[in-house]
Amino acid sequence: MSAGDTPTEARLGRAFFARDTVSVARALLGAVLVSERSEGRTSGRIVETEAYLGPGDPASHAARLRVGRVAAMWGRPGIAYVYRSYGLHAMLNVVTEPDGSTGAVLLRAVEPLDGIDLMRRRRGLEPVRLLASGPGRLCQALGVSLDDHGLDLVASDRLWIEPGEPPASVSAGPRIGISRGLELPWRFFETGGRFVSAHRRGEPLPLDR
Repeated sequence: MSAGDTPTEARLGRAFFARDTVSVARALLGAVLVSERSEGRTSGRIVETEAYLGPGDPASHAARLRVGRVAAMWGRPGIAYVYRSYGLHAMLNVVTEPDGSTGAVLLRAVEPLDGIDLMRRRRGLEPVRLLASGPGRLCQALGVSLDDHGLDLVASDRLWIEPGEPPASVSAGPRIGISRGLELPWRFFETGGRFVSAHRRGEPLPLDR
């Protein structure tokens, strides 16, 4: 194991991300996303994610593209894949799967923890519930930009994920904002969570699943 594979502080290590994407998407709920910038530290407890697989997943970027930013999906697990959605918002994903496989998890929403006043200034609004309840809002609130594309979340001092307390109940439902693969229940969120995005339709999962 190289130094870059070993988690520093209390962050999630390479082995956590080097698993099948759907399992990682669910396991990330309750973990804490931390962003360290010159203005200060912000963090949030992850409450909503979406899994995107390789070329066989019709909703995945990997099904249509292989070059440019999406090439990160073929990279090492634990790397940040950041792209711009509809030319407007940065979207933060973390690369998953063992070497030789392809996948990434989109971080859709967090419950703000540290740096809430800084998040408010970045977002230009007051209600805590709305600061990071969506993937574009999340990136704006935590200061995540396209410049963070390619960061190693296992070793970076700018952006990382720490273990946290899993939610008491997890629900699964269709992914949002896609036109293909709508039948796949690969969006996971904290059941009844007030910091989840506006799309709250889903079915609670068994605890041992």
